[in-house]
Formats: sequence, structure tokens, C-alpha cells
Amino acid sequence: MKNQVIEVNGVAVTITQRQGDDYISLTDLANAKEGDSRAADIIKNWIRNRGTLEFIGTWEQLNNPDFKVVEFDHFKMQAGLPTFVLSAGQWVEKTAAIGIYVKAGRYGGTYAHKDIALEFCSAINPVFKLYLIKEFQRLKEEERKLLGWSLQRTLAKINYRIHTDAIRDHLIPAELPPDKTSVVYATEADLLNTALFGMTAKEWREANPEQKGNLRDYATIEQLVVLSNLESINAMLIHQGLSAQTRIVQLNRMAITQMTSLLSASDVRKKLENNNR
Repeated sequence: MKNQVIEVNGVAVTITQRQGDDYISLTDLANAKEGDSRAADIIKNWIRNRGTLEFIGTWEQLNNPDFKVVEFDHFKMQAGLPTFVLSAGQWVEKTAAIGIYVKAGRYGGTYAHKDIALEFCSAINPVFKLYLIKEFQRLKEEERKLLGWSLQRTLAKINYRIHTDAIRDHLIPAELPPDKTSVVYATEADLLNTALFGMTAKEWREANPEQKGNLRDYATIEQLVVLSNLESINAMLIHQGLSAQTRIVQLNRMAITQMTSLLSASDVRKKLENNNR
């Protein structure tokens, strides 16, 4: 996953992923309190604190089977001494920690798992932490919505394979040249497009010359759900030997029924969500 940057109370904060978990730039969070030249010192002063060591050490024991507890205990014994200095890089190197890591190059700096990053924020700027939580939750909500759309698009692609197999087995003559089979597939795809969207792919492109991709790329989640269902139903109707004229009528009726149900359910869900706010 690429780095993402969110704006938190006027400060750009970088978020990346490591092994499926969100990591937040401590360097960016430190910059919310001080300038760039002070960020590294702020992180060092925070990590050498006994309370911090207890927190990040416990986090590692809960999440990292390779964590070196002996080295951790050694650091705890030194915590509080005036001569004790510890950087994020030293912590990772000595203990094999995974909750914090140092990254070089573009978007470089010190990153920490979101649990640790929020603890860091609590220590250096509690008010900023509230803004961070709000923006982070907004980001996760946007990702959730996008994931839902992506999953529906993937489901549509899976059913598309079932659909094209049915076309190949029942609608394409055995001796039809390969360069001609695409015409049959495109025709069946447009049969579904017409049943659901009321237009063919060509008609959509002519009506939307400025848009990239095709009309299915601009479909709502509800439309993609129905499209996925229609592909399965059309494959079944093809197996039954029904003509395209008969199938498009049935598919259009099914599309109307399913879209009505899904949109009604969406309206109810939105009303419930608004009432619970």
C-alpha cells in the first residue's frame, strides 16, 4: 500500500502500512509540537522515559514473539539515569522490536504502530491527539467504503467469468473464427448493460466523452451487486436456451426489482444511522 498523508489540524501526517497494520510517522507528530530540527530529540526523550519503555515493551511482548525481553529489561534498569540515551534505531536493533521502525529516503523518519503513535501523541500533545484520532477514523471510513466497492467489483468479475463461459459453450458456434467471438461477448455484455443501465457501452461513451473507462467503472455499489446477480442469472437463462429478446426482458425486470430493494434498504440504513448520531 502507498503512503497516505492526512492533514491534522494543519499538519501533514504520513501513514503507511507494514505487515497489514497502520504505522504513523512519529516525526510528523513531533513536528506538530516543534520544528524539524527538534523532532528527533523529542522522539529520543520520549523513548528513554521509563513509562514509555514499559508501554512499548509490553506492546512488543503482546505482539512480537521474537522480541528480546532480556535487552528490554536492560533498558528498563537504565531508564531514569541522567546518562541514559536511547534512539528509536537503537531500540529496534537491540530488541528486534516491530512496533517502531526507522525509514530512510522519501517519507523517511521514525514510524510507529498506531497504538504506539497515539501513546506518543498523548505524551507530547494531548490536544493534537484528538484531531489525529478524528482524521484517522475518517481515513479508515473512506477505506472501508472503497473496499466495499472493490469487493463488489471483484465479485462482478468472478461472475463475469461464469457468464462468458456460458456464452462460449452455448452461443458461439464451434467453427466461429476467434476474432469473431468477441462480438458475441460484447453483445451479451451490452444486453446486461441495457437491462441495468438502460444503455450500451457505446451509447454511454458517446454520452460521456470526457470520462475514462466504461460505464461499469462509474457504477454504484448497489448497481454492481445487481450486475453480479444478473450475470449469474443470464448464464442460467443461456443454459436454458432462451433467446436474447426473452432474456433482456427478464433481466430488466429483475434489475428493477433488485435495485428497488437495495435502494430501499440503503435509505432505511441511512435513516437509522442519522437517528443514532
